[in-house]
Amino acid sequence: MTSIGKDYLDTVIKRLRYYKDLGEKAIAQLNDEQIHYVPNPTCNSVAIIVQHMVGNMLSRWTNFLTEDGEKEWRKRDEEFEPHSMNKTALLQLWEQGWLCFLQTLQALKKKDLKRTVFIRQEPLTVTDAINRQLAHYPYHIGQIILMGKLILDQDWKNLSIPKGGSGEYNAGNSIKDPAKKY
Repeated sequence: MTSIGKDYLDTVIKRLRYYKDLGEKAIAQLNDEQIHYVPNPTCNSVAIIVQHMVGNMLSRWTNFLTEDGEKEWRKRDEEFEPHSMNKTALLQLWEQGWLCFLQTLQALKKKDLKRTVFIRQEPLTVTDAINRQLAHYPYHIGQIILMGKLILDQDWKNLSIPKGGSGEYNAGNSIKDPAKKY
């Protein structure tokens, strides 16, 4: 694999693992009741967001190169229905989706990036299909984090640089060696 193809896939996997970790840190702060909290009828609970993400991951990334990403067995509308699972079961579901997704990405080769795959019968290059999910999953993880902040309010443990903390963060994390990256 040339550097560009390998670098692209490595970077995508690195970024997605980062967002997976953020989602897990947000969910870890919530209890069994809080993962089902819905502030109003137009919103989804953390549990419903996770159910949707997992349904999407399993559908899109199972037999990714050979089957349409919208599988006949997927019940998308049911992903948005409340279920009574506890946080442990929800996290097991989360892992199942991420395992399918990340294993598929790790198995891709440079030559696969220009191949055509289909999602809901729409032709996409593999690169475009990956980019589509690179936008989709962090979007939902942002929703999970926002729900955690709304639910926990002052008890929320920040997952990023806190408001007003940029100067302190930058001073403590400046790169001393230009050869170091991130």
